[in-house]
Amino acid sequence: MLDLDVIDDPARAAVALDPVKRRILAELSEPASAAALAGRVGLTRQKVNYHLRALEEHQLVAPAGERHWGGLTERLMVASAASFVVSPAALGSLGADPERNPDRLSASYLIALAARVVREVGALWREARRQDKRLATLSLDSVIRFRSAAERAAFTRELSEAVAGLAARYHDESAPGGRSHRLVVCAYPAPEATKS
Repeated sequence: MLDLDVIDDPARAAVALDPVKRRILAELSEPASAAALAGRVGLTRQKVNYHLRALEEHQLVAPAGERHWGGLTERLMVASAASFVVSPAALGSLGADPERNPDRLSASYLIALAARVVREVGALWREARRQDKRLATLSLDSVIRFRSAAERAAFTRELSEAVAGLAARYHDESAPGGRSHRLVVCAYPAPEATKS
């Protein structure tokens, strides 16, 4: 089971977002049979089997073995990932794209940047897994409490200068065998639950 899977296929996204299938999928963090799931989600075993077939067809669940009892054989199924993210790629041309928004200080631009990260890293990660390789990434996450808007502006200026200086020092457009990496730095007010 993957810890996270990025869904970029529209049909797969539709199956994962269906309320009944989503409820069944949430119950499959551990292997379970259709009969066991039926009791948990309040459906008949036959209806659960119908939904499991659709989930399996879209690679959202996978067989996890069999259980034999009373002359019967039950298939056990498990979710293919512990959690899922739907990529904007599933929306095709409707998916958020920062290239369509010139206002780099707007919330919509920040959301489009985040959507691009999901779309690009999801595709790169899927290809890395297919090749049984690791994907080189770097993630930084911090919460900073500014005393004032002036300090926030000063921090923004200093951070921009530091990033520009580092980029100038390490960027080499003509490096043979070099590989470009996208750097996204963003800041937004932390939701109340995550403020320290």
